Amino acid sequence: MSQGSADDFRFRTPPALGKRVYRLGLSASKGIDEGAIREALEAGVNYVFFTRKSMHRPVREAARRDRERLVIASGPVLAYFPGSIRRATEKLLRVLGTDSLDVLQIFWLGRMSAYSDANVEEMVRLREEGKVRALGVSIHDRPRAGRLAEDSPLDLLMIRYNAAHPGAEVDVFPHLARRRPAVVAYTATCWRKLLSPPRRWQGPAASAGDCYRFCLTSPHVDVVLTAPASAAELREDMQALEKGPLRPDEEARMRALGRVVHGGAAKGPSGPTG
Repeated sequence: MSQGSADDFRFRTPPALGKRVYRLGLSASKGIDEGAIREALEAGVNYVFFTRKSMHRPVREAARRDRERLVIASGPVLAYFPGSIRRATEKLLRVLGTDSLDVLQIFWLGRMSAYSDANVEEMVRLREEGKVRALGVSIHDRPRAGRLAEDSPLDLLMIRYNAAHPGAEVDVFPHLARRRPAVVAYTATCWRKLLSPPRRWQGPAASAGDCYRFCLTSPHVDVVLTAPASAAELREDMQALEKGPLRPDEEARMRALGRVVHGGAAKGPSGPTG
């Protein structure tokens, strides 16, 4: 693969974000420390899912050096009322020492947040005030995500997508063309289930890099989140992206593995399972 095509795979400029992003986004949910976060940012990772205290200092320092390079996505842990959304946003801006978030994201729509008219109006106001640049949600309800992709003020959807749960290919991706919201995939390893050979599976399991490449091989996915536990894991994940998209045989193998992990047969068509 040429360097140009490798760059095309590793980087993207989603219209909804207006910035060139490295397609492996960083989460600190598995305990990566400040030093490894700094290493990630220095190595070129620039999409940050800003939710853990360990991220505060390294991301604030990186924003001070070059704010426009970063895409910082964050929001309130719970978002049931407009006031909590505004207070959380303004607190995040103080913590980061910046004037705006790239993505104001409310989490797990329907469980940890409410998509009420009042909340949506407050989010839109924050965007109009310049305190946030884009609006997003994380959501497990794929049919609802498809409807929001077609008709809503949302600029970004964070959805579950992996080889064991490829249902977004039916429920979400066909609905993106009208408005072109950005798509961030998470649970790429299916909570690590794809990383261990399941019963009735012939051959090795997937690597984390295989899982991230599976997500990013879809033209509809802009960023996939990784949550490494160490700098070494992060380096392995970044090196995997150098391989580019999955070959057809690699993708077929990932889908077959995903069906077994999901509970289906080891052989058969490679269509979505859930």
